[in-house]
Amino acid sequence: MPYVRTVKTASGATAVQIVYSSRRGSRDIEHIGSAHDDAELELLTAAARQRLAAGQGELDLGLDASAAGGPLPITASRMGCLLDSLTRAYDVLGLGAAAGGDEVFRDLVLARIIEPASKLDSLRVLDEAGVAAASYRTVLRRLPAYAKEAFRQQLSAACAAHARLGPASLVLYDVSTLYFETDAGDGFREPGFSKERRLEPQITIGLLTAQDGFPLMVSAFEGNKAETKTMLPVVRAFMAAHQLPDVTVVADAGMISEANQKAIEAAGLSFILGMKIPDVPYQVEQWRREHPGEEIPDGHVFTQPWPAGPSSNRRDQVIYYTYKADRARRTLHGIDQQVAKAAKAVAGLAPVKRNRFIRLDGAAKSVNRELEAKARTLAGLKGYVTNLAACPDGTPVTPEFVTGSYRRLFEIERSFRMSKHDLQARPIYHHLRDSIEAHLTIVFAALAVSRWIEHQTGWSIRKFVKTARRYRTIQIQAGTHTISAADPLPADLRAALDQIHGRSAAH
Repeated sequence: MPYVRTVKTASGATAVQIVYSSRRGSRDIEHIGSAHDDAELELLTAAARQRLAAGQGELDLGLDASAAGGPLPITASRMGCLLDSLTRAYDVLGLGAAAGGDEVFRDLVLARIIEPASKLDSLRVLDEAGVAAASYRTVLRRLPAYAKEAFRQQLSAACAAHARLGPASLVLYDVSTLYFETDAGDGFREPGFSKERRLEPQITIGLLTAQDGFPLMVSAFEGNKAETKTMLPVVRAFMAAHQLPDVTVVADAGMISEANQKAIEAAGLSFILGMKIPDVPYQVEQWRREHPGEEIPDGHVFTQPWPAGPSSNRRDQVIYYTYKADRARRTLHGIDQQVAKAAKAVAGLAPVKRNRFIRLDGAAKSVNRELEAKARTLAGLKGYVTNLAACPDGTPVTPEFVTGSYRRLFEIERSFRMSKHDLQARPIYHHLRDSIEAHLTIVFAALAVSRWIEHQTGWSIRKFVKTARRYRTIQIQAGTHTISAADPLPADLRAALDQIHGRSAAH
């Protein structure tokens, strides 16, 4: 490949040469001339370059000669990595087919993940991402369709198919609340027990997920509806919609009242439920009698069979009481603090506040030592009740399976945190029930896409969006030619994209 070089001569002048190199290392040198000042050097260098370019054609880009040297216009720019990844997840989950190919719904779901905003501001988010979105009037016309039960059931069916649920699959259920900045209730938005300790009207959200936290169904209830009365309608509706004869419901003790548990049993459902322990179990008392002065071993499990009576319609059940030393330590520390506060209140050194260890008998106050002793005896114990006859794989039920399944409730808590914080599920700008239901449908689909992205990449959805949105693909117009360009991707993002698109990592 020939090239132009300059060298100093013995007389101090600058020589301009063309060097022709061969593959075998030999070189031929053509001397162009010597220059004694900068002007001569520039002329000789230009002559050498013209000689090198002699006979070569010029690439005609169709550029206007008057525009030579100016910046080329960018005709299109989009968050290619992010949009393609989110669309891939949306299609893999079957949400596109479930929504009937509705591109407006898909765009609203993607916008909710990229940057949660109002429906109007979502159009700005889509425009910045490089999506030609529908008009705001079109969005408003489509919202009522997203609130319809049939539309929501189609999305739920797609999620259930992706989760591959079977008759014995574990499903997790929990509730949360979303408040509204208004003073008056309207029958749907009503004041009630708030998870966020708010006094404003709210709605109650019931979320059903697979055992890994992947969303299966979301339902909205009146804000003053008791949490314990939401689970059975959601589970029944889900089973009926997907023709499941049985699922194993996993729920926290706070979701279960005595009436609720009886209703679950009457419905013939399998369950693993957290259990409140109002009194010291007989098995624990017996162990303490047989081991006086000893501490219960860490991780010890007490098993209490609870067979159904001859006239009972329920199945046989088993209660497991597990003891954890660390749980006992934390509980005893809390008891010490509460008893100390109760003693100060009884002595008149502090105001009387809500404290379960204060006994009031008319105007007389005292520390409830019997309750304190009972609480200390129960410290470290947690109860679980199940009516499963066998694990989903057909093996016998074990305490480890029951407690491990119950601990998976942290996955549904993760989904609630993601929907509330990353997706900002609180419907600030909606007031009518249909609008709120449509908004929750969009958030539900966005949650499913986000959980899938997290599962594929091992990244949080916040990290993935923040990283991928910085890398854009652009189109540049050079005369009559359109040139595509993209930012180079870092290795970790490239590996994450390979996982999303099912590509083999390059070696």
